[in-house]
Amino acid sequence: MLPPNCLRRHTMYRLLLVLLLLNFSADAWCIQRIVLLSPAAGDIIHKLTAEDLVVGVTRNVEGFASATQVGSHIRPNVEIIRSLDPDLLIISSNHFFSKEMADAVDTEVFYYNPHTLDEIVQQIGRLAARLGKRAEAEVLIARQWQKLEHLKSIEHCPKLVFEVTAVPLLVAGQRHIVSDIIKQAGGELIAPARRKLVRYNIEAILASQPDIYIYQVGPMNKNPQPPGKRDCFSRLAARFLRVDELQFSRANTNSFDNVVKLNNYFSGEQF
Repeated sequence: MLPPNCLRRHTMYRLLLVLLLLNFSADAWCIQRIVLLSPAAGDIIHKLTAEDLVVGVTRNVEGFASATQVGSHIRPNVEIIRSLDPDLLIISSNHFFSKEMADAVDTEVFYYNPHTLDEIVQQIGRLAARLGKRAEAEVLIARQWQKLEHLKSIEHCPKLVFEVTAVPLLVAGQRHIVSDIIKQAGGELIAPARRKLVRYNIEAILASQPDIYIYQVGPMNKNPQPPGKRDCFSRLAARFLRVDELQFSRANTNSFDNVVKLNNYFSGEQF
């Protein structure tokens, strides 16, 4: 991990790049009606004070009381979306909302699917320019990098597994946001593939002997048995850490806070 003085220099450099992006992004007209199909982007919309523009959201997206529910992000309802007459769809990928579905709605599509902290601020900049929220974005981006200015140096780089679901056993891969969160905090994610989610087996986890086993609890992993109480992990000499899925697995401003929390945890503090 970079020492604090180097981190500050990198912080200023990245901030300047994003500010340039904000200054040179052209927007012929600003968006008025948003349908939000990428749950992670909800936090960004709020932080840019653009929540009044959101007319439709998926389930498990909170804070948009006047918006219409359009199904889940896995199964969005195209007819409801069309009826809302949006001028912008924010989606994470075409995996659950295909190009054909987007063509049926016939409106502009913005992809919000960052895999790293750098990509989060880059996409904040792009989205803010499209929404006419450049000034808000400058402040928001600066605040995110400021959160990381006082990270502690970690002498022993801990190895971690991040459980996404217990049954079937899915772990975070290299393209999951937690990979960069852990890296920036001073740890190393045991990630067996360059994918976001990876099917894994218990024997491989036991063989890798992680120092810390993080498991998320939320819509994807409801009420899992704590791994420390599972017979299959009785030989695992790791610390077990429970985290909130909605706070930890969504790539947004919470990701920067999670770097600080994990860095403190790696340093021996309570999570």
